[in-house]
Amino acid sequence: IATSFIKNETIQNKVESICRSNGTKAPIRFMMSCLLAKTHRPELDIRKPYTEIEGEGTYSGRYYDEAYIQSFIVEHKLPCNPTTAFLTPAFRTNSRLIEPGLELNGRPKDLYALVIDLVHVVYQSEVDPQDLLREIIRVLIIIKHEDEGRMEQLLSNFRRSDDALPLSSEQIVTLLQQHLSSKHSSRLPVLMVSAAYMSVRNKIGEKNLPLESHTAADSQTGALGDLEISLINDARILTCYEMKDKKVTIDDINHALSKVAGVPSKPDNYIFITTDVVEKDVENYARSIYEQSGIEVVILDCIGFVRHFLHFFHRDRLAFLNIYQELVLSQPISAVGQPLKELFLTLRRAAETE
Repeated sequence: IATSFIKNETIQNKVESICRSNGTKAPIRFMMSCLLAKTHRPELDIRKPYTEIEGEGTYSGRYYDEAYIQSFIVEHKLPCNPTTAFLTPAFRTNSRLIEPGLELNGRPKDLYALVIDLVHVVYQSEVDPQDLLREIIRVLIIIKHEDEGRMEQLLSNFRRSDDALPLSSEQIVTLLQQHLSSKHSSRLPVLMVSAAYMSVRNKIGEKNLPLESHTAADSQTGALGDLEISLINDARILTCYEMKDKKVTIDDINHALSKVAGVPSKPDNYIFITTDVVEKDVENYARSIYEQSGIEVVILDCIGFVRHFLHFFHRDRLAFLNIYQELVLSQPISAVGQPLKELFLTLRRAAETE
């Protein structure tokens, strides 16, 4: 693992940058898929991972991604996207040659520029595709071991701590606010509401259905929202939650209603949880839906929802916090990145020992 498969230091640095990005991991899977195809069939043009591209040497990068890279990543628990890179915006909307001058529709731009650079050096035969694929895997394994080591150290602080204090409801709210204010935290509201239901499910007789992938669209999964609630002994969906890290709009409400329109048994409630402000005209529109459809639509502030829950079920607040921690740590890194997982443990440790 210590020895690089690539002698060119510039290429080494580009691989490191792609693999260690704290944002999207889709470029890693894209590169691995293209490199595997080129290694498997040297006659392919690595710049043409879309069958829509004309000319010789085209191939389906998505096929290599889903048929081979997917299982390899899962088996070895590598820090990559758990789903195909070819359904992410940058790679789904492109069907042109991957070559200098192309601007992929992804953020950060510099990261996607590195992908184009690496594809180009393979096309120019400046680096062997098999060596580059090996180098990416090597760096991913190193990152995996680093992440595991830091996580084990953070968790061990909890296991051997004898000075931890039980947090009050308001202290937990502050902890969650700090966590939610971090970058790439759009998955956290779903986990907070899920933890709320999971911690009191036997008391209220309701449960949340299994969470879908963070990157999967509702149209793909058949879900009515980000989180669905049913009775413990009844499969009928009673409440749907839709999480937004921006303002909820009237179009968002209409889209939600269109999703439930074709469902035989409509939910009683459709609740939007937002981390942004709630505009009065949108709130009034949501309130008017009940008379039209019999479905109560409401927009709630995320932290306000959690604060009310914690005070209402005050004696279950630590169960909630522990379940939230378990959910955060168990999420794939495409949903909750490693820095966000480590941050929560650090914040909680600090809060409990102050």
